[in-house]
Amino acid sequence: MPFFVRSFGRFVRLRLRGWRLPLAVAVLVFLSSWLLMALVEPAGSAITAPGTYWWYFLVTAATVGYGDVFPASAGGRVVGAYVIVGGIVTLTLLFTQLAAALQSVRGRRLRGVIALDLSDHVVLLGYWPGRTERILQELTAEGRTQVALCAWDDVTENPVPDLDAVHFVRGDLTREDVMARACVPRARTVVIDGRDDNETLAIAVAVDHANPDVHLVAALRDLGRRENLRYVNPGVQAVQWHMPFLLSEEATDPGITQVYNDLMSSGGHGNTYSLTVPPGFPHSTFGACQTWFGQSFGATVLALRGSDGLRVSPPWETPVPVGTTLYYVASERIPARQFTTRS
Repeated sequence: MPFFVRSFGRFVRLRLRGWRLPLAVAVLVFLSSWLLMALVEPAGSAITAPGTYWWYFLVTAATVGYGDVFPASAGGRVVGAYVIVGGIVTLTLLFTQLAAALQSVRGRRLRGVIALDLSDHVVLLGYWPGRTERILQELTAEGRTQVALCAWDDVTENPVPDLDAVHFVRGDLTREDVMARACVPRARTVVIDGRDDNETLAIAVAVDHANPDVHLVAALRDLGRRENLRYVNPGVQAVQWHMPFLLSEEATDPGITQVYNDLMSSGGHGNTYSLTVPPGFPHSTFGACQTWFGQSFGATVLALRGSDGLRVSPPWETPVPVGTTLYYVASERIPARQFTTRS
C-alpha cells in the first residue's frame, strides 16, 4: 500500500503539472460525487439525472448555491459538502495556475524574450540610459506610435515598463531572430542608435535584409560614414549622434533630416538669415511680414525676437515693432535697402 501511494504521488507530480492538475481534481470530484449522490439519494431523485447533475455540481463547487437543485437526504448533503470542498480546492489550483501563467508571460515580456505582434510601428535599435528615454518620450508624445525597443543582452529587463506604447526585445541587434521578434518586416521606421559606427553599419545590414523598403534612420558619430550606409540602403537618413532629437523627428516625419541638413549647409537651397526691423518698415504684424517675404523674395519667416524673447512661428497678428529681429529662410540674404521700401 505505501508503495502504491508513493507511486501515485509521483505520477501526480510528473504527469499532472500545470493546467492538468486542477482539471484532474475537477474530474475526480465530479465523477466520485455523482456516484456517491446516486447511491445515497432516493430512487428517482432528479438531482442525479445527467442533464441536471452537471449544473448542480457547477453552482455548488463555485459556492454560488442557487438552491434550484439540492439533495433531499442527509447523505446527499454530506456529498454536497464534499463538492463544495472539492470545488474550493479546484478553484484555488486553477487561479494559482492562472496567476503563475500570467506572471510568466509578463516576466518574459519584461525580459524581452518573446515575439511581439506589431505593424506600422517604429523600431528603435539600441539603448542608452537617459538618452533613449528622451527619444522614446518624443516618439510616443502624440499617442499614435507604437515602439519596439531593442536592447543588447546586458539590459536584462525593459527599462521603461511604465510606457505602455513601448515594447521590449533583447538580444544581439544584428541577428535575424531579433529582427523577427521586433517585427522589423512589418515596421514603418527603424532607428539605429548603435554603440559605434561599425556596429551601426552591421545593424543596418540586418535591417535591410529583413525589410529593404523600411524608412531607415541611423545615428553616426562620423557623418563621413554616411556613404558606407548608403551602400546598404540608398535611402538611409543619417543623423549626427549628438543630435538625438533629430532621430525622433525623422522617425515621426520622414525627410525632416534633409531639411535640417540643407538649412545648416552654406551651399543649401535655403539658408537662414536674420534682420533687425528698421524705422519705416511698412509691415507691422508677423502675418504681413510673412506674406511680403514670401511674395517678394520667395522667403519664409521662421521666428521673431522682441522684448518678450524668441517666438517661433507666432500668431500672424503678433505685432512687429521697430527693433524686432526677424529670422527667415531664403536662397540668399535680402539687401537691407529692401526693408524700407514700401510695397
